[in-house]
Amino acid sequence: MTVEPPVQRRDRTQYLYIAVIAAVILGIAVGLVFPQFGKELKPLGTGFVNLIKMMISPIIFCTIVLGVGSVAKAAKVGKVGGLAIGYFLIMSTVALAVGLVVGNILKPGTGLHITASIAKQGQSQVIESQSTTEFLIGIIPTTLVSAFTSGQILQTLLVALLAGFALQKLGTKGEPIRRGVENIQRWIFRILAMIMWAAPVGAFGAMAAVVGGSGWAALKGLLIIMVGFYITCLLFVFVILGGLMWLVTKLSVFKLFRYLGREFLLILSTSSSESALPRLIAKMEHLGVSKPVVGITVPTGYSFNLDGTAIYLTMASLFIADALDKPLSIGEQISLLVFMIIASKGAAGVTGAGLATLAGGLSAHRPELVDGVGFIVGIDRFMSEARALTNFAGNSIATVLVGTWTNEIDREQVDRVLAGEDPFDEATLLDDHAAKPEAEPAT
Repeated sequence: MTVEPPVQRRDRTQYLYIAVIAAVILGIAVGLVFPQFGKELKPLGTGFVNLIKMMISPIIFCTIVLGVGSVAKAAKVGKVGGLAIGYFLIMSTVALAVGLVVGNILKPGTGLHITASIAKQGQSQVIESQSTTEFLIGIIPTTLVSAFTSGQILQTLLVALLAGFALQKLGTKGEPIRRGVENIQRWIFRILAMIMWAAPVGAFGAMAAVVGGSGWAALKGLLIIMVGFYITCLLFVFVILGGLMWLVTKLSVFKLFRYLGREFLLILSTSSSESALPRLIAKMEHLGVSKPVVGITVPTGYSFNLDGTAIYLTMASLFIADALDKPLSIGEQISLLVFMIIASKGAAGVTGAGLATLAGGLSAHRPELVDGVGFIVGIDRFMSEARALTNFAGNSIATVLVGTWTNEIDREQVDRVLAGEDPFDEATLLDDHAAKPEAEPAT
């Protein structure tokens, strides 16, 4: 009997990417040529933002519950898991802090003055007038279900943390629940993927409205944040991560990236760091890092070591706040950083997840800023490659560092491979590619 080969799903996200770029260009043209008409297109961007806001609570809940479970699972492995988790938490925090520092220096949103056309009035005053006691009480939902319907993201975060730790305590008995949450997460992200096909419409409306109201100043602000984000990612990877790797291992980050050159090209073409996951596992093992270290560090890092996403979240938050003439205070920036550290853990690499996390952070701290996400969606796809490349670079360096700290790395093999004396055999990936399901595009 002849066995039919499995049907490969075509990656149609490339068409979405092209459509968003076209929509942004068209929105800019409409905003410049017909500014009044462009402003009237604001509801298109607002509608798309509302669709994203609709998904915030379920995404936060699923990612935190599964993320807490992943931490426990990795920690049980022992020294390797503990080192990996500790390193991921520290570097993600550093990445978030770097994003805040650069965002405060560049201030790309300053001078856009789009508050009147986008921001909702009066909400910040209500929040600022709350006492600490009222704020803490407000975090506790009336019922377990009301956390998902009240629109209070901190309530969802509290319930998710409680559910995640309870799932840990159940041990093996909680495995069916964990699988159920995983299935719900897949369902939620499938809905989000459907919503993202409306991104071109939202990007067109938001861009036309903002350019119509702010003119060339809007384009200048967008250009500053994009260039600043790319430069920040480069400095973070080559100076901070590369410097750390050199201090610990005396290995050149340039040689490591040359060895991973094909993977970087794959990520650049797909905007997805997950598309290179099987190849990274195989290449790290070939490099000389032991299989246990690679098997723990790489998959965990894909959920917990998203340095590029961390930089993006903080820089985008500051950009939106400045553009709406409602800058975040130092205290709000620090609390936002803490929220992002928690909320970004366990986030799957799905188109739109970064926007949902960004909207969730703003909603938790300054709800009147959430509508500004419609402005950032126009350039989100332009920055997705930098996020994916930075995430991948961070995970490859983390694998080498954890292998070194645990003495689970063959330095002679590393030297041979990085010197080009032991090239990687591409044929070893064939079975992995056949067995692995198609990865969703990362953001």
